[in-house]
Parts: sequence; C-alpha cells; structure tokens
Amino acid sequence: MESSHFVDVEELVMHFPVTAGVFRRKVADVKAVDNISFFINKGETLGLVGESGCGKTTTGLCVLQLNEVTSGSVLFKGENLVGMKGPALRKMRRHMQLIFQDPFASLDPRMTAGDIIGEPLLVHDIARGKEYKQQVTELLNMVELQPYMADRYPHEFSGGQRQRIGIARALAAKPAFIVCDEPVSALDVSIQAQIITLLMKLREELDLTYLFIAHDLSVVRNISDRVAVMYLGKIVEITSSEELYANPLHPYTISLLSAVPIPDPVVDRTRERIILTGDVPSPVNPPSGCNFHPRCYQATDRCKVELPELKHLGGEHWGACHLI
Repeated sequence: MESSHFVDVEELVMHFPVTAGVFRRKVADVKAVDNISFFINKGETLGLVGESGCGKTTTGLCVLQLNEVTSGSVLFKGENLVGMKGPALRKMRRHMQLIFQDPFASLDPRMTAGDIIGEPLLVHDIARGKEYKQQVTELLNMVELQPYMADRYPHEFSGGQRQRIGIARALAAKPAFIVCDEPVSALDVSIQAQIITLLMKLREELDLTYLFIAHDLSVVRNISDRVAVMYLGKIVEITSSEELYANPLHPYTISLLSAVPIPDPVVDRTRERIILTGDVPSPVNPPSGCNFHPRCYQATDRCKVELPELKHLGGEHWGACHLI
C-alpha cells in the first residue's frame, strides 16, 4: 500500500461497543468515527474542527494507534499503522507524538518538569547522563521556559507554562508528526495566542506536521493550511483555510462561522446569525440519511433518507451535502 501523502487516513471506522446485563452482552455501538478519509502533506497543518462529542479526539487517537480501530487504514510515511503491534509500532511511535488537551491532568504531579520532559529520551533510549540533562535544557529553551524550572513540580506552574512542558515532552523524541488535541481550549485567550504562535514557530524551525484539533473555528484560522469540519463521526467539509472562511458551503460550517465573534462591533451586529436548534444526536443511534438534517435550516426530504457522500467540489474543496 503506497501513498504520496505524509499521513493518509482511508475509510477510518471506530465503533465502541455498548454492553448491558450481567453477561455484558453487546447491545449497540457508539459510532464515534464513521468512515472518514483525509490526508496531511509533509510540513502542513490540518485543522480538525467540530462540536464536543463529534469524534475529533477519537480520530487523533486512532491516527496514533492509541485506539485499536474497527476498520480502515492509517498510512504514515507510506506504512500502514493499523494492525501494527509490539516493537514495530513502538519504533513508529517515536516519530508521532501527542499534545494533550488538559495541561493540568496530563502531567504527573509526582514528577518534576525535567523528569516529565526527559522521560521520552529514556523510553526511546535517545540520551542518558550528561547528554540527557543537556537535551532537557534545550527542550525547555525551545518552549521558552528557563532551565532552572526543570526542578519544579507541575503545581508550581501556570496553565500556559504546563502546556509548554507538554509541548516540550512531545518534542523530546524528535517527532515528525504531532497530534495537537485542543491544546489551547483550557487556557486564557491571551495565553492561547502565545501557545499557537509557539506551535507555528516550532513547525517552521523543526519541519513538523500537525493535526490540530479544536472546537473553535477562530482558533485554527491562523495555524491551519487546510481545515476539515466534522459532525457526528463524519467529515462534512474539507478545504484550504482561506477558502473555508471566504466561501463555506456546508450548512453546518456556515452556522459554526456565524458564531465566531468579529472584532468590529458594527459588522458583528449587522451580520446574520444562524442558531442551530436541538442537540447533537446520539452516536449510538444516529439519524437516517444525513446526520445533520434534524438541525439543518435547509434540510429537504431527500436529506432525511439519503446519506450524502463527501464529493469533490473543485480545487481543494470537498463537501458532503445534497444542497451543494
């Protein structure tokens, strides 16, 4: 199996079984990720956006093989990771890392910052002794923290500093690909800008490739080259960042963009707001036809019975809607 893309996800499915009764019999599936495909080129950032519970984080974990996928393939540098186990997967894991969403829960409170950052160096047998300490110092400098902070514990840092420690840990094994799982959603707005600027700087300096997961379209605007919009386990639109913000085509994308604040109060007051009614349907029992039709302001009878395919709309633009 070959691919010209750095990361190539094909027909990825991740269903979690729902069990009930004394014998824990399977009664249903949570369709967290339901047959999605996308690719990421080397040096590129793909933003993955959608509401909470739509399957974004599960997709990232599946790409890294932290979830054992139900079906589909994940090609990383031409090698299929699905089904790979043991030493082979461990060898590949060095080149793929994860920045966690919560900088408070993702750091071991019993370890110092230096030990947290240096752990991948020991696990992958990259450095020991004097070289180990030197590399930990370099990593702290890389994320704009002072070397003396290596002896501090996580509770002694602010949220933004903790996330910098998480980024340094992800960089320790010198990866080529990083999944950023909502790395700024738990931070103040001013700190969010600092972390995004840092990630963009590191991407340029270290030639990194990102899958950047977020629930806010305004967060991914500057950092992403392309953006994929996800709803209830499916990708509904994917295109370049510029095209998405200038010409959104899927009703769900249009409604998400209408909720993004505009810094000009005059423009913000006069623009059309699209308020979605109802809640996101359950991934255990998704609606028939298009998943979005119960909340869509443009839905037709066809949308209720026929599932739209993700089709090419010209250029880099793809969309899954009967009305496009």
